[in-house]
Amino acid sequence: MDIFKKIADHRSETESLAWRGTFQEYIEMVRQKPHLAMTAHARVYEMIQSQGVEGESGKRKYKFFEQEIFGLERSIEKLVEEYFHSAARRLDVRKRILLLMGPVSGGKSTIVTMLKRGLELFSRTEAGAVYAIQGCPMHEEPLHLIPQEIRPEIERELNVKIEGSLCPSCRMRLKTDYDNSIENVIVERVFISEENRIGIGTFSPSDPKSQDIADLTGSIDFSTITEYGSESDPRAYRFDGELNKANRGLMEFQEMLKCDEKFLWNLLSLTQEGNFKAGRFALISADELIVAHTNEAEYKAFIANKKNEALQSRMIIMKIPYNLKVSEEVKIYDKLIRQSDMHHIHIAPHALRAAAIFSVLSRLKETKKQGIDLIKKMRLYDGQEVEGFKDADLQEMQQENTEEGMTGIDPRYVINRISSALIRHDLQCINALEVLRALKEGLDQHSSISREDRERYMNFIAMARKEYDEMAKKEVQKAFVYSFEESAKTLMENYLDNIEAYCNWQKLKDPITGEELDPDERLMRSIEEQIGISENAKKAFREEILIRMSSYSRKGKKFDYSSHDRLREAIEKKLFADLKDIVKITTSTKTPDENQLKRINEVSKRLMDEHNYCPVCSNELLKYVGSLLNR
Repeated sequence: MDIFKKIADHRSETESLAWRGTFQEYIEMVRQKPHLAMTAHARVYEMIQSQGVEGESGKRKYKFFEQEIFGLERSIEKLVEEYFHSAARRLDVRKRILLLMGPVSGGKSTIVTMLKRGLELFSRTEAGAVYAIQGCPMHEEPLHLIPQEIRPEIERELNVKIEGSLCPSCRMRLKTDYDNSIENVIVERVFISEENRIGIGTFSPSDPKSQDIADLTGSIDFSTITEYGSESDPRAYRFDGELNKANRGLMEFQEMLKCDEKFLWNLLSLTQEGNFKAGRFALISADELIVAHTNEAEYKAFIANKKNEALQSRMIIMKIPYNLKVSEEVKIYDKLIRQSDMHHIHIAPHALRAAAIFSVLSRLKETKKQGIDLIKKMRLYDGQEVEGFKDADLQEMQQENTEEGMTGIDPRYVINRISSALIRHDLQCINALEVLRALKEGLDQHSSISREDRERYMNFIAMARKEYDEMAKKEVQKAFVYSFEESAKTLMENYLDNIEAYCNWQKLKDPITGEELDPDERLMRSIEEQIGISENAKKAFREEILIRMSSYSRKGKKFDYSSHDRLREAIEKKLFADLKDIVKITTSTKTPDENQLKRINEVSKRLMDEHNYCPVCSNELLKYVGSLLNR
């Protein structure tokens, strides 16, 4: 019953949003709400803005895209600000075709689909309401009824801009149905809908020999020619082409540059003048955002043809590269898996991350910057700290190679390989090693990959495996350290006592003998060396810790194990180094004793409770780390 109630509620909502009235009533609405007369470009921009924006210029995140598009913040900001925002303000950029250009599976189609779905929902809101002349096949703006001669005066009065003229069908109906009384013309609210062919058009190229230009501009209705006697009578014409139906919204050209030239010629006039030619009629006005997408190879072939110069000059090219952030790449895979029927399969922690490391490495370009290899560059791009490098270095690298992200492994390949592994092995759980193995097998079977590229990709798989090894050891390290939590706290307290004495030029008193002792330099260095603190930097690091302790004390807060990230990391590494033999024996022994079994169970439980492992992958992780430590 809940299902049918929701359906009924949706129907009631749609009915409540419906509006019908005369043109005179519509004029009064526009007087109160001038935004009703906004252009298609403005409607798209306002739709994006309505979802919210975070961050400052150069680092803006648009919430409209955040659930589907990952790691492309810079490209999205450029798209919104340089195209949609400018076009919404009626700058000349709105007279250009928006061409999204990038590698396969990079998100181009997803962006266009989001814009279409977004427009459909936005048109159901007060801010995005669309009103049209009732019965118009192009759902055109009612203000087109106002004669050209008196528009300037009315524009000033209503605070709007009126562009375009009546379509042939409405021009005839104004005479035949309304006796030229424009105030009586019926206006209604319409909802943008791809299914109902209102405000959204989609054109996909097919065989040039069979595809007709009528798909874009409509066609003659031969069944009515005898009735109306002329091909130039609007009643004998079907205004049902994609350009007709996309009026007031968005026109998508799929794989635009594969289209036959005759289909693209219509766009020259449409982009520059806002009209196109159809049948034996005068130019027909259309207000629509034209967005197309293609890959780089087709674009280069297109611009190499001199005959395409006119159309090329009417394009705004927006590059949509692959994502270059590992953490965002993981979100892409997670989204694709959740959309499949395999979402019940348990994905072990770091499994998708290992695949993401491989993918991102394949897309990165070597940098000229000293001391930066691909792994460090990958970490910087992902927002991680790399010692010795700052935000300025990151920005310099991002600007160094404008083609970065335009090549490499695409997300579909990774998901295909993961899917293959899941189906072939009928796994309950898939871990990082199985994912990397599946990626490697895919390369072995990929006949189109050159020998050079294959070797390069195999090297990236090895690098991803090495990164995973470090993550696995760290995960087990933390789980073991937490099972010795008291030891970690004691070690930290001992370290803090020693650095306090060292910084204040004081002695420490032995708690048993009462003897005064110098600070234990050996203990302090054994901890600091775990995180690469040099001999020259030790004094500054110790003073930094002491200042943090004083700050906590002044605020009445307790300085504890989690108060300083780098110190906590050093303590954990030191403790793990001391426990290494215990971990090695515990994880690799085939016949653990009672204490070892208890410890294994404790660590396994912590992995499951706190890190989302399942019994299968936690057990495999412990065995794998044991084998790593025994090498």
